[in-house]
Amino acid sequence: MAIDPLRFRKVIGNFATGVTVLTTVTPVGVYGMTANAVTSLSLEPTLVLVCIDRQATTHDYVQRSKVFALNILSEAQQDLSRLFARPDSTPERALATVEYEPAASGSPILRGALAYLDCRVVAEYPGGDHTIFVGEVDEAAVVEGEAAPLIFFRGQYRSLRVLSAES
Repeated sequence: MAIDPLRFRKVIGNFATGVTVLTTVTPVGVYGMTANAVTSLSLEPTLVLVCIDRQATTHDYVQRSKVFALNILSEAQQDLSRLFARPDSTPERALATVEYEPAASGSPILRGALAYLDCRVVAEYPGGDHTIFVGEVDEAAVVEGEAAPLIFFRGQYRSLRVLSAES
């Protein structure tokens, strides 16, 4: 029996996730989107997966470029997460106010991110209204090792300190 999508969203919202900004290169520059449907997949070879809505502009850019970077956000980057989550964001608006350096793939590595993974797409799988992109990690680094991560839980950004105090 199918579950109501709103009920599913409410239930799965109890699974706390980290927050990333996925960036990629496009024919007209660079582009990014907030993503939390991200997970490590394999150590040998080193693989991650990210799920992207097929209707999202980013979907077509990743499918064409075959590269992406996952920028793991710090607690101080909530505004950056919101900027890249807006459906009306354009590459020019989203990256015009953001400092970044290109990774080996050309995908932007955002200044202030906790860490990043620079990836090449090695497989794509259908996943309902999303595509599951599997990326092989070509470059990875921890950049801001002392900062706290940005966490998303029950539809809100949270602090690890707040979550542990609520337990």
